[in-house]
Amino acid sequence: MTAIHILFAFDDNFWAPAYAAMRGICLSTHRRGDLVFHLCELGLTGEHRADLEKITTEFGAKLVFYDLATNRDFQERCANLPSDKRLNQMMYARLLVDVLIPKDVKRIIYFDCDTYVRAPIEELAEIDLQGFPIGAVEEPHADFITRQTDMRHNMDLFDPADPYFNSGMLVIDTKKWRDAKVLDHLAAKVADGTMDRIYYDQDFLNLTFKNNWCHLDQLWNLIDPRAPHQALNPKMVHYTGRNRPWNLVSNVAFARVYRHVMTNELFYRYWRHRLKRRVMKFLRLNRLFTKT
Repeated sequence: MTAIHILFAFDDNFWAPAYAAMRGICLSTHRRGDLVFHLCELGLTGEHRADLEKITTEFGAKLVFYDLATNRDFQERCANLPSDKRLNQMMYARLLVDVLIPKDVKRIIYFDCDTYVRAPIEELAEIDLQGFPIGAVEEPHADFITRQTDMRHNMDLFDPADPYFNSGMLVIDTKKWRDAKVLDHLAAKVADGTMDRIYYDQDFLNLTFKNNWCHLDQLWNLIDPRAPHQALNPKMVHYTGRNRPWNLVSNVAFARVYRHVMTNELFYRYWRHRLKRRVMKFLRLNRLFTKT
């Protein structure tokens, strides 16, 4: 059968959610042997890579790694783009689909790592994009993301009457993506200062594909899901809020089952990893204030 290509992009601090996202996809389809995961990674340790490679052992899926630390295209085009402490340059990696992914891949599905797929992935792999270069789900918080306080921000860039999508899940026709010359648009938006004004890659993609995207079922990207949303039986949930399913205490949808998708062993190991990072950050800040 035809391979199903899926793209993730993450740094080493997100290796465990990436594993859980892949494992959720594998558990929700009978076509596990057809899955090809393209993993754009930054700073991945050997231990964490070995965790990810368990997907191949358990399910027979294929993993293809792309080391962005040594990738010239990523470093030259994305490494100096606007970011913040929560969203680093890795969010731009998906923009390099046309230079990273082999030309023989006709369609690829991108997911953020803070997602949990619950329906057969082949539904997306085979969905009719109606001639559009990408398929996506409308963003329910678009008004605040693009226009912010009093709905007056960036009105010269975003018309409030236009639809706006969430970029945490994208079904991509790779040929039409290349035809859209995404990286040329990126260079132009950097040059004219637009990238300094907008909400990073999501706003950029909405500008690039304005009114040129296929609207997919809202259940394929249910944003910030809480426990009552489980009744909707969503196909994919997207944990965009501060309350994440890998927290020890969480009220997000499917929090209990997510822990087992990640596996208990990795869940608690990831919790210790995050705790250690918080402690180290506190100690660094404490030293800084002590010196001053």
